[in-house]
Amino acid sequence: MTATHKHIHTFLPVLVLRELAKRNIDPCHKKALDFALKLQRRRQRIVGGFFNRHTAVNTGRIDTGNAQVQIYDAQGQEVQPGVKARFEGEAPVADKVVNASFDYNTIVREFYRKVFGRNSINDKGMDLVRTVHYGDAFNNAFWDGTQMVYGDGDGTIFTTFVSLDVNGHEMTHGVTEFDSAEEYFGMSGALNESNSDIGGEMIEQWHLGQTADKADWLVGKGIWAPGINGTALRSMIAPGTAYDDPKIGKDPQPAHMRNYVKTRRDQGGVHINSGIPNKAFVNFALAIGGNSWELPGKVWYQARKKAGSTPSFYQFAYWTIEVVKGMGVAGAEAKLLAAWDAVGVTPDKNKDDDRTPARLLRGRKGK
Repeated sequence: MTATHKHIHTFLPVLVLRELAKRNIDPCHKKALDFALKLQRRRQRIVGGFFNRHTAVNTGRIDTGNAQVQIYDAQGQEVQPGVKARFEGEAPVADKVVNASFDYNTIVREFYRKVFGRNSINDKGMDLVRTVHYGDAFNNAFWDGTQMVYGDGDGTIFTTFVSLDVNGHEMTHGVTEFDSAEEYFGMSGALNESNSDIGGEMIEQWHLGQTADKADWLVGKGIWAPGINGTALRSMIAPGTAYDDPKIGKDPQPAHMRNYVKTRRDQGGVHINSGIPNKAFVNFALAIGGNSWELPGKVWYQARKKAGSTPSFYQFAYWTIEVVKGMGVAGAEAKLLAAWDAVGVTPDKNKDDDRTPARLLRGRKGK
């Protein structure tokens, strides 16, 4: 199986791992940070292609092209894909994490097939591969350009990364890569992260049969261990409120452009400023009512393709407006404009990213 995309996405961002390593003495936090930094440096070095350091151990893993679910077990080692655990058509096994992973991959596949008519992540039947039990008490999950990988957490700060919305988040990174390859820094990177949060939450709501007003809009709910003051990794409905604890720090997400964080860290704030488009989507979904994956989800799905690889928030908002106009739903355009206005974003086709430090924008495609 040959990878063609260049982005590696960790569910826990470097900024969270830095806080953990600074505030706690557990060596697994330092190890998780070092690993995430290594992935980030690799991502920054690569231009126009993706290098998978695990290519050698992937020998023998064949992409059938039939969107089959394949779960592997790393058995506590840092290897990919690991030992075959459960494949499409096989009965459940004794390992509950393997079975949950199999079920979540299946749900995500069916969501994209039934809601968007999409044939797997790449729309060409790519197999949905996941490695579980990665590393020793490994504190993270990541999409590596070809598959999902999940650690078990340390049991002290984190309890699990195996959940439906986390799985949907990581797999939606793959969808974004194949559809638009949004550059992973600044506003376009924040939109990339936001699209994954939105994807994860829509998938969870679809599976549960929840309307937008009944959903919690929490990304990574349940990852924190007992005793940690946090509800999730991010809150889409109230950015900046997901956690606040001496052991982990405080959720840094803004909910409005007036509080946009201009920084060189976190790839120009991709995990921080994603709270702004997240909130805009929630605003729109609540205003429209009903199911988030219907009109709101389809607007965002189409706009992502139309906006290309380097959209600013303003440009992406413009394309959402253009898409919703074409749908001819009474009142939808006004509700969408109000949703963006509430977070301080004015749709503008020609307004580039004006908040990301210039050093990060240098060398950007087409610039």
